[in-house]
Parts: sequence; structure tokens; C-alpha cells
Amino acid sequence: MAATMKKAAEDVNVTFEDQRKINTFARNTSRITELKEEIEIKKKQLQNLEDASDDIMLMEDDCMRVPYQIGDVFISHSQDETQEMLEAAKETLQAEIKTLELRVETIQKILSDLKVQLYAKFGSNINLEADDS
Repeated sequence: MAATMKKAAEDVNVTFEDQRKINTFARNTSRITELKEEIEIKKKQLQNLEDASDDIMLMEDDCMRVPYQIGDVFISHSQDETQEMLEAAKETLQAEIKTLELRVETIQKILSDLKVQLYAKFGSNINLEADDS
């Protein structure tokens, strides 16, 4: 019985098309990892903007000017102007996060289709599951 299982494992031929699918799967898996890391970074930036917005709301002195960083330069604005700039920056980040999440969903659909095709041909002879180590 064990000899038959080994023989079946060795009989699977990998065609050029199969190799292309495997390579596509690997590239897309890598891309998803990069996109998820980018999403996490943008979510942290969004949280920082929300924290800054909350801190500005808690300020008691309405006349006080608030420094706002643009690139490497800090520019002082009124609290209202700074609040508006923070809101615009938050909206931009939320849109970027949504775009990245849509890209991840699209790639996950592609990966799902490739998994079905590759497991159908190779069965247990191929491992397409991510190592969470």
C-alpha cells in the first residue's frame, strides 16, 4: 500500500502551465503580504490623525495656533484650520485603505481559484497553505 502511494506521488507531471500557476500563486501570496503590511501602516497613521484631532478638540485656548507638519516643515494654523486639514488627511487615508483592501480581496479571489486548480491536479503533493511562523 505504501509503495502504491509513493508511486502515485511520483507520477504527477508538472507542465509549463502548472508551473506558471504555481509561480502566479507565489507572487500573489507575496503581494498580499505586502498589501496587508501597508494597510496596517496606514491604519496606524489614521489612528494618529484621529488622536491628534481629539487632542485639538480638547484644547481650551481657541486663540492658540497649532503646528501642522507638511513634509519636513511645521506650519502654524488656527485650531479650525488644523482640524479641517486633519479631516481631509483622514478622508484621504480612509480612501487609500479601502483601495488597498479591495486589491487584497481581488488577489484573494485569484488565489482561491488557483488553489482549487492546483489541489485538483496535485492533491496532497503540493502545499499552498501559508506558514504562520
